[in-house]
Formats: sequence, structure tokens, C-alpha cells
Amino acid sequence: MTVLFFIFTFAMISAIDTEETVSVKSNSVLEIKLDYDLPERSSKDPILELGMVPNLTKSIGLNDLQNAIYNAKGDDNIKGIYLDLDNFASNSLVKLGEIRESLKDFKESGKFIIAHGNTISEAGYFLGSVADSIYLTQTGNMEFDGFGIEMTFFKKALDKLEVEPQIFQYGKYKSATEPFRISKMSDENREQIGKYVKSVYDDVIDKISKSKNISTEELKSLAGNLEINSAVDAKKYGLITALKYDDEVDSVMAKLIFNSAKKDFNKISFKKYVKSYTPQNYSSDNRIAIIYALGEITNGKGDETTIGTENIIEALDKAKENKRVKAIVMRVNSGGGSALTSDMIWRKVKLVQKEKPVIASFGNVAASGGYYIACGANKIVAEQNSLTGSIGVYGIVPNAQKFFDEKLGITFDRVQTSKNSGWATITNPLNEVQKKYIQSQIDQIYIDFASRVAEGRKMTFEQVDEIGQGRIWSGVDAKSIGLVDTLGGMDLALKIAAEAANIKDYKTVEYPFQKETFEKIMEMLSTKIEVNFSNSLFGEPLNQIDKLSKALKYSGIQTRLPFEFEIR
Repeated sequence: MTVLFFIFTFAMISAIDTEETVSVKSNSVLEIKLDYDLPERSSKDPILELGMVPNLTKSIGLNDLQNAIYNAKGDDNIKGIYLDLDNFASNSLVKLGEIRESLKDFKESGKFIIAHGNTISEAGYFLGSVADSIYLTQTGNMEFDGFGIEMTFFKKALDKLEVEPQIFQYGKYKSATEPFRISKMSDENREQIGKYVKSVYDDVIDKISKSKNISTEELKSLAGNLEINSAVDAKKYGLITALKYDDEVDSVMAKLIFNSAKKDFNKISFKKYVKSYTPQNYSSDNRIAIIYALGEITNGKGDETTIGTENIIEALDKAKENKRVKAIVMRVNSGGGSALTSDMIWRKVKLVQKEKPVIASFGNVAASGGYYIACGANKIVAEQNSLTGSIGVYGIVPNAQKFFDEKLGITFDRVQTSKNSGWATITNPLNEVQKKYIQSQIDQIYIDFASRVAEGRKMTFEQVDEIGQGRIWSGVDAKSIGLVDTLGGMDLALKIAAEAANIKDYKTVEYPFQKETFEKIMEMLSTKIEVNFSNSLFGEPLNQIDKLSKALKYSGIQTRLPFEFEIR
């Protein structure tokens, strides 16, 4: 009854026009506050703005934030941009780099950019350093200590649980299996992660150096020796302009607008500002399709946060069949996943490419399966810090026989027509024939993967194998070894796509089409019913199994990023 009432209420609300009309007052400042995880694209459903569905909210994405900055550049009512660096979310440095480039373009208008924070994180400072002036509250603090990556290892936990991860892989750098088989990084993994994080750090420091006119050597020394211990230190070493409270920063902006610190001006958040204008309406009938290939690559259909066997393939088909679409940009932000799904998408890209150019644009991550689906594109555009490559394959078949027997008191028995029938189970160890069978599949998938890359990148198999082996690269390094054509963001990818299609003006159209809120809610309700039903039957034993399955959920053959991490 509750569900029916909810559906009825939602249907009534859906009939109401919820789109807010926003007008921009004269003498306004565009306020950008990134206190949430910025998605690649905005949700287009206005119903989400009502906030009635706890797990569904409307978030403005990177695409619309960049459009807002671009529009503000020519908007006479917008006099400048205010970057609020408080509560800065852990958005990727690649996204921040793209926003930073949009802000640099905005500055060409002659309008100001002012940044302020009560506390400023290292990522926040990277973005804020592009501002004309950056202020910090007198009693605030600023993080400036360099980057580091910490990995988690489960081997000892699995030993205690008596779970044996039976591991197969191709590539000495394919370290996705390391957390399950060793207790610390291998030398090869330490080498590749060290090189990657150094490349990212060097790029960030270089950009800050150019903005703040402080040498890279001095910046690295300040970070390495923990010299920035207070707001006063940040001012002393020239990292910030001055120590000011937020009301004092308002006075600074008022003076820039009116030449008087006492006058009032209007702040408008970018979330509201995107509703105040419509994107520039070209008369051209040309379209460039942007296909968002985001998240884990799965064997399922896929949705807005995962890449599946249907959603991206259908999107490519729709873009191919749309006669107005002259070119396609596939925005990839994925660490990979299913090898089979990756290959299916690669094949579709090759088929579509016969009729229309396909340009790949890499976001934060385009590794393993994420690189696989893009390697056949006409051109590949990556950001300097895009985590790229990881051309390798692995598989894990956990043997949980002792776990079930010794920890849960569950045993299994079977009848089979041959000694190898029904062998794909976690309740028995693999025999030598079965292990050889899996390894041969791993080897063949790697050969296929590397061959696809060799074909797309105009290399030999041997050349790809030398830079493959599961190794990760930054966008800068990937370009130097031929895995990437050029460095840049979505804007550059669109420009290259237009040139490839020989068109000068165009509109963009986004795929896959986003699901309606009602459909999302019904999926959530279905999932919740399943979980509640299972818990009522199995209780705590299910929770224990669930924890184990999450640690080893990527069973089978994978083309997946070797690890998940966050640069801190």
C-alpha cells in the first residue's frame, strides 16, 4: 500500500513543471563551490530537484559547469567568478584540470577570479591557484605536503578466513591480484605507481608554479619539509595573496565591481546559473554525439554509472543511425572490467568508424578495459594526468571450501559426468587441467587485447607488449609511447571530431539517454526488496559471505585497472 501511494504521489508530482526560472541580476558574481563529487554529466531530470527521493539527487556535472563558465565569460551581468574552496570534495585532478583550463579561458574576458577558503586542501589549492587572488582565513589552515597513494592488502585476512585466491594473469605489472596474494607492493607495482604519481605531481606543481610565479623547486621544498603549518606560513611563502575572512573578501570583490567596498553585489551559484540561459543555438543541422562510457565494465546491460553489453553499444548504434550526427566523441572514464564486454564495444566502435569518425576523450581513468574500448578510435585525446593503459588481463577463482566448512559449517557434494564437468565453482580447488584451461584463456585474451591496440595505434604486437604487461601510464607518458595522440580535454576532442567530419558548426547530443526518475525509483525498490528478503532468510551468515564476495567480486577474466586508489 505504501509503495502504491508513493507511486501515485510521484506520478502527480511528475505532472508539475518543476523547472525553476532563474534571472541573473546585474553586477553578479558566479560562485563555484565543489563540495560534492562532480559527475561527468548532469542529470537532466527536474524531479530530482525536489529532494523527495533520498538516494537520488540532481547533480550538475562537469559538462554543464564548463558551459556555465564559458557562458559567464560573455555575460554582461557576470562581473567575475568566486571560488569557494571550503569543504572541497575529492574530485579527480583530471576534472579539476579541465575546470582550471575553462577558468583560464574565462580570464581572457578581463573579468576577475577570486578564491577563498577557511581551510584549503591541496586539490582545492590546485584549482584556486588559477585565480587572480587567493585568500585564506587568518585562523584557517592549508594542506601542502605532496601526493601519496596507499593500497590495501587482504592476503592475511583471506588466510585467516581460509580462502585461497586461485590467480591467473598476463603481465608483470598487472597488479590487480596483489592485494589477494601478497602483503605489500611488488617492486614492479611500486615502480609503476611511483612513476605515475610523480608525473601527476610534477604537472600539478608546474601549473601552480606558473600561476603563482614560484619555482617548482621551492614549491616541492615547501611541501617536502612541511613548511606550510599555518595560514601565516601560507602567506609568508607567497602561496596565498592575503589573510582575510569571507566578509572581507566580499569587500574586495565589491571594490572590483563598483570601486567601492561598501556596495552590495549578488552571488549566484553555478547550480542556479545553468538554469538562466540556454546553450548557444546554432542554425546548423550538424551534430556531434558525445557518448559517455563511465564506470565499471560489466556483463550486465549497463546504466548511467556502469558500462554494459547494451547501453554503450546501443548508444553507438543510435549515433550511427542519426543522419544529423557527423562524428562521435566517446568520453571514457573507466578502469575496465569484463573482457568480453570490452571486446564487444571495441567491435562496435570499429563498425561505426566505417561511417563516421570516432574520437576518444579520456577522463580521469581510461585503463585496461577502459583503454580497450577506445583503442580503435580514429584519435585518442587524454588529459595530462589521465590514468591510461594497463594493457593486461587477469582472473581470480576463489577457493572457499575451507571457509564454508571451517567457518560456517557448510559442506558441498556433487554428481558429475566427468572429472571436469561443472568445475567453475568456489567450493572446490582447481586441478592442474582446469588451471591450464584458465591460463590459456587469459593468454589468448591478452593476445587479442594487444593485437587490437597494435591495429588501432599502428604498432607491432611486440611494441605493444613491451609497453603493455598491465602497466599504467599518465596521459603525458602515454602520449610519448604512442598510446595517446594528443593532450587535452573534451573541447579539444570535439574540435578534432569536427575537423574529421569536415564541419565548422554543430550542436552536441548526448548518449546514452538518461533514465527517467520513475524508472530509477522502481529499480531501487526492486533491489531493496531483494536485499531485505535475503537478509531475513540468512541473516548474519549472509553478511559474512557478502563481505567476502565484495573483496573477491571480480571473479572470472578481467581487463581491469590493477588497483583503485585516491591521490592524497
